[in-house]
Amino acid sequence: MLNELKSSITLLEYYLTWLIKLSSGSLASYSLIIFFAFLVVLELNSPREKLSITQMKSSYQANIKLFIFNSVVISLLSIPSLLLLANDYADKGLLNVISNPIEKAVISFLAMDLMLYCLHKACHSIDCLWMLHKVHHNDPYLNVTTAFRLHFFEILLITSMKVLLVLVLGIKVTWLLAIEVVITFFIMLHHSNISLLAEKYLGWIIITPYLHRVHHSTLRNEHDRNYGAVLSLWDRLFGTLTELKPKEVGVEGYISQDLIDLISCGLTIRDKKSTSQTANLDQMIAEAAYYKAEKRGFYPGQDLQDWLDAKREIMG
Repeated sequence: MLNELKSSITLLEYYLTWLIKLSSGSLASYSLIIFFAFLVVLELNSPREKLSITQMKSSYQANIKLFIFNSVVISLLSIPSLLLLANDYADKGLLNVISNPIEKAVISFLAMDLMLYCLHKACHSIDCLWMLHKVHHNDPYLNVTTAFRLHFFEILLITSMKVLLVLVLGIKVTWLLAIEVVITFFIMLHHSNISLLAEKYLGWIIITPYLHRVHHSTLRNEHDRNYGAVLSLWDRLFGTLTELKPKEVGVEGYISQDLIDLISCGLTIRDKKSTSQTANLDQMIAEAAYYKAEKRGFYPGQDLQDWLDAKREIMG
């Protein structure tokens, strides 16, 4: 067990080194790294949900490997920095009609947070986006490293949407860097396996670990909630907020934490399900279809439509 713990710590050190090299702004980078390390210590000493060393090692290794893979690919492709775009277009966007710099900063932050909420919701509503996003959800041991568990193509999508927002609004470099730090700070926080003091009250303002944990539920009617990155305002405003404790977290059917499996998982539309799960689902659809047929007096010619209607209702 001690060797497993040492192995996980070594991976964390490697992970933090990559963060230092790849993040923009040394002060911002070191601030996030210190906060990341602080959350790891809290998870190890006072976790919300008790995890074994083996479970933690499995999650840490999978998430760190995926992060490093994504970072290498991004470096090889030479994807331009958001900060460079902000520097070139800061004086060309819609925010230039506003003279007060504080107002610009607040609007920039709210716009970015709302954009991430909308994109996150779309990732749960559109099959091809969920195909990518489910890689993030496929962590049965939610912890701070889960914040960086993203499929490469989802990173490209998020970056593209941020680029579009920067171009439209003309967000200044200083404010963009500050916004990125704040958002990363909160994303690490609400994925961490910890409990906060007065968490229920904090949830009226921000997305807390308690609120975000249900978002990682294996049940669709539970994980299609609490999409916010920082503020819980958007979930309250659009009626997607819920407060409950999920029985399980992760994605049903996806167990492997191997790097190749995670990458290929993000390129598969249908979730893998066990034979028993599939049989149970078919039985539920059959019973619902029979009920529909019974309501219309078993009139012939509508059997297929009954089945399709029942399947759509059950699958949501």
